[in-house]
Amino acid sequence: MQKITSIICFLVIVSCNTVEKKDTENYDFTTIFEKSKGTETSTYPEIIKFYQNLAETYSFINIKEIETTDSGNPLHIVTLNPDAIFDFEKIRQTKRVLLINNGIHPGESDGIDATMLLFRDIAIGKIKLPAATVIATIPVYNIGGALNRNSGTRTNQNGPKSYGFRGNARNYDLNRDFIKNDTKNAQAFSKIFHLLQPDVFIDNHVSNGADYQYTLTHLFTQHNKLGGELGNYLHTKMHPQLETLLNTKKWDITPYVNVWGTTPDKGWTQFMDSPRYSTGYTTLWNTLGMMVETHMLKPYKQRVEGTYELMKSMIDIVEKDGEKIRQMRKKAFIEQSKQEVYSINWKVDTAQVTKFNFKGYEGEFIDSKITGAKRLKYNRSKPFIKEVKYQNYFKPTTQITVPKAYIIPKGWWNVTNLLQLNNIEFNVLENDSVAVVEVYHIHDYKTRTSPYEGHYLHYQTSIRKNSEKVTLKKGDIIVHTNQKGFRYLIETLEPEAPDSFFNWNFFDTILQQKEGFSPYVWEDKAAKLLDSNRELQDQFLLKKKDTTFANNWYAQLDWLHKQSSNYEDAHMKYPIYRIAR
Repeated sequence: MQKITSIICFLVIVSCNTVEKKDTENYDFTTIFEKSKGTETSTYPEIIKFYQNLAETYSFINIKEIETTDSGNPLHIVTLNPDAIFDFEKIRQTKRVLLINNGIHPGESDGIDATMLLFRDIAIGKIKLPAATVIATIPVYNIGGALNRNSGTRTNQNGPKSYGFRGNARNYDLNRDFIKNDTKNAQAFSKIFHLLQPDVFIDNHVSNGADYQYTLTHLFTQHNKLGGELGNYLHTKMHPQLETLLNTKKWDITPYVNVWGTTPDKGWTQFMDSPRYSTGYTTLWNTLGMMVETHMLKPYKQRVEGTYELMKSMIDIVEKDGEKIRQMRKKAFIEQSKQEVYSINWKVDTAQVTKFNFKGYEGEFIDSKITGAKRLKYNRSKPFIKEVKYQNYFKPTTQITVPKAYIIPKGWWNVTNLLQLNNIEFNVLENDSVAVVEVYHIHDYKTRTSPYEGHYLHYQTSIRKNSEKVTLKKGDIIVHTNQKGFRYLIETLEPEAPDSFFNWNFFDTILQQKEGFSPYVWEDKAAKLLDSNRELQDQFLLKKKDTTFANNWYAQLDWLHKQSSNYEDAHMKYPIYRIAR
């Protein structure tokens, strides 16, 4: 009897650990990368067909279309879950989610091929199925760029033979669009991101810049900016673990070498990923993010294999630390609701430096045969290992007090639409009312002189703040900051933040004065204004001590006009109000 019981138990164990394989035709899951011996990458149709075939064959893999991109093609999400459950509400109850994004710059195709190999190898049992981690991937994010295939635009890159283009179907660099959402791609990504709510995010890239010995570099989101236990874990646990795991596999890795036109032996500063970038955006919801940056000059086969091993290592970390990550994220969402101050601008903290041994090549400046000027030349016959200084600590330069809520007039539907896209909760006013609120007036700003991703971006914005009694209209919306989108709200609605909606030109109409004056008419009215206001007379006389102002009659009339009730209230007045705590 005991023998029969043992047999039954054995059969139960085997059936519970055997992943169902669907009874379909046998597909060839050998990738173009493998068939070409590591010199080519798959086309977009080949990539999607590969994943469709995987999903047809293995019940624990699912492929789903999410919205449409600028190219007219749908964005896909491919999910690998041993439980064959693809409802992310249910998944999050018991497992952690790792999201891998590929082909944001389709010429940087390393991650595309590496992720195909990763999913295939897990499916066939070459890699152990993760027990506590669900892996999801966007196979190709920039589909329009992937379809615009060529062999020349990656001037600095060593393979593959042909690849996609950096710009999308409308020539946007998608890794600058996560806040402004000009593209359908970015809008679709937001839907995927909020559907999955990943715990960890990887965006696969290829670097550009200096020459050095490493194939792999990592660009984790800036840990001070992330802050709290999550920032500390990213900096002191996840980052070192990843390096250690890769080193045991004989894969050296170094922080992303953030230099251009010079040599890295003097050290460099960590790249600051503001919310326009993928990892800066995902950080707004306390997701641990990193970019993989393989080295452009290394052979394509080597770069893909390195990306593959890095993603395997990250899965191991999430498997090991998943519950800890879940608890830290949960705590971060709770604690952020208690924040009274939020840092929106940062600079390098020069008092803190990380030192490590860097494997580079000697660089020298020699005479150019083309221009006659000095040019940089790396000498690969002179490798070195030198201690370098890595400035990866930042400190805030601008902080704001966190409001209880923001009020957005209903006319600014472009802003409201993006809040809805990003799962921001808000209430709609049912009646007209009057309230005392905090009002911003734009004091100063600078603007780029050349276009940047479809905009003339503002920067170095400063504001004046005061309390005013304003009329709120039925249909205006009130957005409370005590919600999961806390960071997103502040980074977009505070004008001084680097990727605020103001800096991305959403509110440029307030910068243009709509009503003016004819000098010959205003001159007489201005005289009456001065006669009736002694305090204004004193201010005017003081102002005229500035000789430039005193010698400019129009500037004097304009200044007086701006002090009068004739001056329009909307000019330079930021239309989103704050309710103080």
